[in-house]
Amino acid sequence: MSPVTATLIILAIITVGEVVSIRSRAKIPTLLVVMIGFFVLIQTGVLPTNIIEASTFAIVGAVLQPALLVHMGTLIPMKVMKSQYKAVLITLIGLVFSVAFILLIVPPIFGYSTGVAGAGPLTGGLIAYLVTAEALQKAGLVSLLAIPIIVLTLQGLVGMPLTSILLRKHGLKIRTAMEGRTMTAAATAAEALPPANLLDEEQSEEKPKRQLIPERYQQSSFILLFLVFVGGAIAVGLESLTGISYSLFGLVIGITGAYLGIYPAKVLEKANGFSIAMLGLIFIVTGSLVGITIADITAVLPAVATIIVVGTLGLIVGGTIGSKIFKWDPAKGISVTLTAMYGFPGDYLICEEVSRSIGRTKEEEEAILNEILPPMLIGGFTSVTIGSVIIASILVQTI
Repeated sequence: MSPVTATLIILAIITVGEVVSIRSRAKIPTLLVVMIGFFVLIQTGVLPTNIIEASTFAIVGAVLQPALLVHMGTLIPMKVMKSQYKAVLITLIGLVFSVAFILLIVPPIFGYSTGVAGAGPLTGGLIAYLVTAEALQKAGLVSLLAIPIIVLTLQGLVGMPLTSILLRKHGLKIRTAMEGRTMTAAATAAEALPPANLLDEEQSEEKPKRQLIPERYQQSSFILLFLVFVGGAIAVGLESLTGISYSLFGLVIGITGAYLGIYPAKVLEKANGFSIAMLGLIFIVTGSLVGITIADITAVLPAVATIIVVGTLGLIVGGTIGSKIFKWDPAKGISVTLTAMYGFPGDYLICEEVSRSIGRTKEEEEAILNEILPPMLIGGFTSVTIGSVIIASILVQTI
């Protein structure tokens, strides 16, 4: 099979997943459709087992992975982190409790490596999965590879309905408060940022104190790609020197580079390389299913179920404690921590649906959306983009 044909087939599966996700308003994640579709087609012999290798696209994902980590460090401006520090800290508390619960409860039943295999992916997304899967392969724990991919695929089906229920509860409180004149729609709308462009507007307002790379040079996609690859290469080099995962170094380089003006915000998107990088990662993830059988999946389902239940409980407990510390409504705080299980765009779509279903007028809708959306977006970015990568990178060192 030619590389073009193989790539086209995998792209077709991903496209079907995207269509289903869009039609269901992210209730059915793209990754779930892709994983199930690819696995079924491989197991039934419709697709050859070497289709990912034949496409050669997984190589693109592997090459761009360090660069993507640098990019992730440029996603959240310092100004946003400061303005939403409570959401950031509550999210981190939730992540700590989730990992702690998993590592306390899962290892005595299924073994320590099983707990590590599920902890990183449960608290984040694709990068956390890739860091975990790579470490499992290096450690010779191939039998556990099904755990992180199943956790990654199914966790959103648990997290999103729970978030929707809790946010509705919080939204009703907002509406009641507005009725009692303790909060007015006009005041809230005036003070809040436009929800759809929260991060973009903050990034456009925040300029580094100094530009180490003049802005005119940051307009070139080629220069930006070169700078991102320099950061990625440094991260990989530091891993070889220290033994610490390059994922941690990549994030630090991205955060520091954005602050100093070396990288613009969302650097890979500005360099027109983000979509290709993400596509390459999806090829890597789907490729990990090739060696997994139905028997492998059946064997780890009890462990996966336990990890998801226990990890979710940890997020809820952490969100509750964080809410009490910062005097937030627990329904809001727990919702923010649960974004670790699905991230963007699920968090945005849930907020939009909740505000639309609870608000009886346009003013109420806007007030509710402007109240719940900023912390939800920041919670998702904090956990999926940074927190989970750090957690996975640290845990895999202990296998």
